Amino acid sequence: MKTIIYSLLAVFVLSSCGEGDKNSVESVIASNDLDAMRAKQSEISEQQKALESKVQLLDSAIATLDDNAKLPLVTTIEAKSENFDHYLELQGDVMTKQNVLIYPEISGTLQRVYVKEGQKVSKGQLLASIDDGGLSSQLAQMKTQSELAKTTFERQKRLWEQNIGSEIQYLQAKTTYEAQESAVKQMQSQVSKSTIRAPFSGIIDDVIKDQGTVVAPGPGSEVFRIVNLSNMYIEVEVPESHLPTVTVGKNVNVYFPVLGDSVTTKVRQTGNFINPSNRSFTVEIPVPSSDGRIKPNLTARVMINDYTNESAILIPQSIVSENAAGQQYVYLVENDSVSSEAIATKKIITTGKTQGDYVEVLSGINNGDGVIDEGARSVKEGQKVRIKNSI
Repeated sequence: MKTIIYSLLAVFVLSSCGEGDKNSVESVIASNDLDAMRAKQSEISEQQKALESKVQLLDSAIATLDDNAKLPLVTTIEAKSENFDHYLELQGDVMTKQNVLIYPEISGTLQRVYVKEGQKVSKGQLLASIDDGGLSSQLAQMKTQSELAKTTFERQKRLWEQNIGSEIQYLQAKTTYEAQESAVKQMQSQVSKSTIRAPFSGIIDDVIKDQGTVVAPGPGSEVFRIVNLSNMYIEVEVPESHLPTVTVGKNVNVYFPVLGDSVTTKVRQTGNFINPSNRSFTVEIPVPSSDGRIKPNLTARVMINDYTNESAILIPQSIVSENAAGQQYVYLVENDSVSSEAIATKKIITTGKTQGDYVEVLSGINNGDGVIDEGARSVKEGQKVRIKNSI
């Protein structure tokens, strides 16, 4: 502002000089006399400096008489009680306990595959069959022998009950029948291994072996991957300091950055063991996936509600200062409905938890107090301030 005034005064001086001594200036310029030009320039500069000095005196006098010119402008916020939920933010991956690879139980050629990738299957559903190498034929023969042994045993039993025949014949028939029954059951168990069935309901995520491939039990011979997306969860490591506040049933917000979506759930289980290497315990959080978008191993940001205050006072962290004794403080003002002027008062406060840009005030500020927001760093205790755009 002063620069503008000085510029205008300079223009005014030059204009005045030009009008009052116009011919002399023009004649000096026309004379091409360098010394005369410099002398005229010095004369005009001295006049300008004299006027600037007078303007500075006027500015000082105005500032002394006008109190409003010295008042710093501030804005205020009204302290209000509100619900405050604090969240512990952690990182985790989606997991499922029903994500398994299915291996064959016997060696043989993969005769037929009955499912395809992405197909939903039920528990016990037939997925594939393996050539049993003649075990089915042996089973049929053993069943025939078992039937004969059964008939022989039943007849020998009736004769024994009529006191006909010897006891040893009866016992031999009984033993033969029981041995045949046991052999049939054992063979049925072997034949059942030639079929691969779903261990639980889910989705066939991958068909790893093609029809006609020779398979065998052991690593490298997996045939299918089956996944159940209806019972997924996130397991996170929580620092032991949060053991009293992170409990079963606590609300949890789960955000998936890749999907740009979030779900609300609750803590399902907390671990009973503190890991000595990182001083943390595990927390299991179920994740519903009704639309199938959430997949195993998907990265998630987990926010667990570990603290709630239904009547908290929150203020921006940026307006909190700290003195040499380590005490935190803010400046308050008394709202004046008639005037926009007020007195700044320093108030020592006790802060609690923070969330984002705001901090909880435990003591020092009451509901309805006016707290200086903008300008909080430039005011002093007891200083008169002008409140502008109070919030």
